[in-house]
Amino acid sequence: MKLQRTPLYKECLDAGGRMVPFAGWEMPVQFSSVIKEHQAVRNQSGMFDISHMGIIRIEGTNAKQHLQKLVPSDLQRIGKGEACYSVLLNENGGILDDLIIYDLGISKDNQEMLLLIINAACTDTDTEWIKQHLSPEGISISKEKENYIFLAIQGPKSCTLLQGLTEEPVINMPAFSHKNICLNELNGNDSNSTFISRTGYTGEIGFELLLTEEMGRTLWFKLLELGVTPCGLGCRDTLRLEAGFHLYGKEMDSSTTPFEAGLGWLVHLEMPSEFIGRKVLETQTKTGVHRRLVGLELEGKAIARNNYDVFHEEKLVGKITSGSWSPTLNKAIAMAYVPQTLASLGNKLEVEIRGKKHLATLIKRPFYRPS
Repeated sequence: MKLQRTPLYKECLDAGGRMVPFAGWEMPVQFSSVIKEHQAVRNQSGMFDISHMGIIRIEGTNAKQHLQKLVPSDLQRIGKGEACYSVLLNENGGILDDLIIYDLGISKDNQEMLLLIINAACTDTDTEWIKQHLSPEGISISKEKENYIFLAIQGPKSCTLLQGLTEEPVINMPAFSHKNICLNELNGNDSNSTFISRTGYTGEIGFELLLTEEMGRTLWFKLLELGVTPCGLGCRDTLRLEAGFHLYGKEMDSSTTPFEAGLGWLVHLEMPSEFIGRKVLETQTKTGVHRRLVGLELEGKAIARNNYDVFHEEKLVGKITSGSWSPTLNKAIAMAYVPQTLASLGNKLEVEIRGKKHLATLIKRPFYRPS
């Protein structure tokens, strides 16, 4: 199958991006080095082309109320200009995908408008699932990707950088807030405003911007001129792991419930609304779960990778979901599913790496928090 390319493909190549296949797309895994890009985001600022992500627009009468049937999080808690992180569930409470839901407010013809950001690999299946279970009259569901660039700017310097490009206040934007802004002198022939949200996948303060192709390319070059480091998938993965963020297909999938994945805070059973998978989650609140996602710190410099075996007293008890050397913490960290009985902080386990078992200690996630 031919790989798709984002509108910034050539710009990424010109900036030194080493391209690899990812979720059906040809994406940069790194530009300079994973560690340099990682440190740029932790200490200054970095930018990511995330135009491969899926974007779905839902519009219609009571659109939020209808979408509520598909997610366990109370959508009435967010209003115009706000967003929330949640998950799509199947009938068994398994996670089909994680997503961010943006409330865009009411249209001129009095219709509720929502924007959903979903994983690239799940775009088609998510869209079909939503259409299948959300098809009342008066609700439109469409992909909102064509002719757009989606750009993430992350790091402690990202606020002042963006503030220098607009007269509208962005420095004090709360997490998960969003609005439309005008970027000074970057519009050219493009009179459209830019959608900006205070979201990200790195653990640092940051923003994600949805722009037209013309505006996106202009902003890319402007940020390069300002010294922002272009970053690839490699450091995006080490950054999100340090922050304890899940990756779909690793820490969660259709056989994993939010309670097993440590995402119970997304489940609002106190709300009266029904949603797919609710009965299974209600049962788990009473019976508990048999396994849990935990954080591990490994001794030495050996790195645990996805699907490596985890042992306790010579017995195989679990699998690593993600693991890496942490450039910020200067140690090996990982996440794994283990039995609930072994999921206590401080517990000692072993991870088999290239035929040798290495000691690992259960520690609290996230592994890193910004100062």
